[in-house]
Amino acid sequence: MAKLVISGDGKMGTMLAQGLDKVDGFEVVGLVSPLADSPEGTSEVIDGKSIPWSRLPRPVIEATGPDVLVDFTHADFAPVVIAAAVSSGVRPVVGTSGLDDEYLQEMRAQCDSAGIGGLYAANFAIGAVVLQHLAKIASRFFERAELIELHHEGKVDAPSGTALAIAEAMRAGRGSDFEFNRPELTHIDGTRSGELSGIGIHSIRLPGFVASHEIIFGDVEQKLTIRHDSIGRDSFLPGVTLGIQAVLASSDFIVGLESIIGLEG
Repeated sequence: MAKLVISGDGKMGTMLAQGLDKVDGFEVVGLVSPLADSPEGTSEVIDGKSIPWSRLPRPVIEATGPDVLVDFTHADFAPVVIAAAVSSGVRPVVGTSGLDDEYLQEMRAQCDSAGIGGLYAANFAIGAVVLQHLAKIASRFFERAELIELHHEGKVDAPSGTALAIAEAMRAGRGSDFEFNRPELTHIDGTRSGELSGIGIHSIRLPGFVASHEIIFGDVEQKLTIRHDSIGRDSFLPGVTLGIQAVLASSDFIVGLESIIGLEG
């Protein structure tokens, strides 16, 4: 039985705690709640269980001795959680948005030094991983593309980490920058879009969305649209489950779910 600590407040943390505790071979033994008013306590977020939580990671890690810590918090707080986990020999599985490549290299070095597996993924929805793979393939055949990402109004960063990962995969698939259309006249600053590697990137924040990503490729008298929608947060649970299983089985540091589901390359 693999023991898990879930780091994250709100709907995502609740979904992960409740969902992962039902997976065969997993037991959620503790929570990290960085937004809590008091330093520590117990929670009954999982029906029929009272489990400890703490505002900072180390107390609950020391109290429960987990095998894996799953972090969906904030880019400012996640490094604190990850450092506490790795220094205690606990494998991190991280989906926190906004962690840059420089930090991921640091996280890799921490895990390698401790001799444990670790994983970071910009998106744990299997469909979003497949979308990124398909977009990378399609990029070989088009010179122009735009990317639209749509999220709930509470998302703290823009564009999403998934959008950036998709754009980077598209650039790698094409082998060069796309052609970006720059208007001669812009009536309102910023209305055209952001731009990365010639890909126009648009961020929408509205109630009614969880996470959606759409890529539009355009050519003479044709267009190709690829879209994925996470309608609910439960869509992330299968990917997180696979990530946990992967770090338990390997001492490698993994970025993304592509290699885990056979889409690497």
